[in-house]
Amino acid sequence: MNRIKLDAASMDNILENLLKRSPNQYGSYQDKVTNILDEVKENGDEALFSLTKEYDKAEINKQNIRVTEEEIKEAYSLVDDSLIHVMKKSLKNIRDFHEKQLRNSWMETRENGVIVGQRMTPLESVGVYVPGGKAAYPSSVLMNIAPAKVAGVKRIVMTTPPGADGKVTPATLVAANLAGADEIYKVGGAQAVGALAFGT
Repeated sequence: MNRIKLDAASMDNILENLLKRSPNQYGSYQDKVTNILDEVKENGDEALFSLTKEYDKAEINKQNIRVTEEEIKEAYSLVDDSLIHVMKKSLKNIRDFHEKQLRNSWMETRENGVIVGQRMTPLESVGVYVPGGKAAYPSSVLMNIAPAKVAGVKRIVMTTPPGADGKVTPATLVAANLAGADEIYKVGGAQAVGALAFGT
């Protein structure tokens, strides 16, 4: 086993790497993200395809950007049954929790004839961004899609970055299918968030 020796130089590197993640450094990314969003807003799908090639090294186009039923079936064959069981159990727990948060619409008529109340209406559609690569966690899929389903959202669109082979992490696809995503697209990063916000 290799041991890391902490000396003044390595301590400086640790501190420098931690400081890079500080919110004080976010401004250095703002121009890049703004440019990506502007490109997606202006060029739609073409921007998604070129940015996916640039950042994820994947060849994505109109024919393969949306995850197919066949890809979801393949994902099930690649994910261990024990993980699928754990995801199903987790999904039940998440749904149970969020069902307790549901609030009902109500109305009442006061003595003077005035009607007061509150109407709960779910959003028509939501976009869910799920990280990929080393940060691909099925739990993030379940915890984002399940509450929207419980709330009664009619259309749930998920985006997640593909690998260089143009495929999505199998466990991510299985989790999305179990949770009830209506559409899944192979696109990540700021460009995915822009596509969800602006439409393409």
